[in-house]
Amino acid sequence: FRLYPCVQLVKTAELDPRQNYLMGFHPHGVLAAGAFLNFCTEASGFFPGITPHLMMLSLWFRIPFFRDYLMSGGLVSSDKESASYVLQKPEGGNMLAIIVGGAQEALDARPGSYTLLLKNRKGFVRLAIKHGTPLVPIFSFGENDLFEQVRNPKGSWLRQLQHRLQQIMGISLPLFHARGVFQYSFGLIPYRRPICTVVGKPIPVERKQRPSEEEVDRVHQNYLNELCKLFEEHKAKYNIPEDKHLEFI
Repeated sequence: FRLYPCVQLVKTAELDPRQNYLMGFHPHGVLAAGAFLNFCTEASGFFPGITPHLMMLSLWFRIPFFRDYLMSGGLVSSDKESASYVLQKPEGGNMLAIIVGGAQEALDARPGSYTLLLKNRKGFVRLAIKHGTPLVPIFSFGENDLFEQVRNPKGSWLRQLQHRLQQIMGISLPLFHARGVFQYSFGLIPYRRPICTVVGKPIPVERKQRPSEEEVDRVHQNYLNELCKLFEEHKAKYNIPEDKHLEFI
C-alpha cells in the first residue's frame, strides 16, 4: 500500500561540490511532485556535498507557520534576491532548482504530454550568466503521468477562466483527479506510477554582469539543445514512443 509514487534520481554526470549550480526542472506536472520529493526530502538522495534548494512562489511564504515548514525543506522564494543569495555563496556546494514552466505549464500537464513552456522563458539564463553559474537541465520522466486533468484546450472557457485566476492569484488551478485512498477509480491521490528524474550534464556559463540579448539567446538555445538531447537519450528506458519529442511553446 503506497500513497505516493516511487521516485528515482538518475545522475548522468558528477557535480563539483565546490561550485554552485542552477538547475532547470521540467516538466512542472500538476503538483511538481518529482521536484519536491527529489530536492526537499531524502527520498532519492542527492549529490554528496551539495545542498539542494527549490524555488517556490513568493506568496506561499506569507502564510505564518507554513513559511517555516517550507524553509525547513530547503524551499526558497522565487524572487531575484533569494536566487542571487543562493548562487553567490563563495564556498559553493549549493544547487538552486527552478521549475521553469511554472504554474502556467501545469495547465498542460496530463499523461502523454511533452509540451514545455520554455521557448521565451530566459530569466533563469540571465541569472546564470550574471553569476557565472553552470546550467543543468533536468527532465522528470513520469511527472505528467501522476494525474488526469479535465480537458482544457486553449480558447476554451475553462482555460480562459484558469488563466484569469492565475493572473489574479499568481497560481494556476488545474482540475485534476487520479485515485482514492482505498479505491483506484477516482480521487486526488496520485496514481502508482514511478517518477524517474534524470539530471543532465552541467553547461558552462561565462560570467557577465550585463549580457546582450544575443548572448542570452545563445546560452538559452544551447540549454534547449541539451535538454532535447537528454530527453532523446533516455526516453526509450521509460517506455516513451520513438515518435514522441519535446515541444517548446
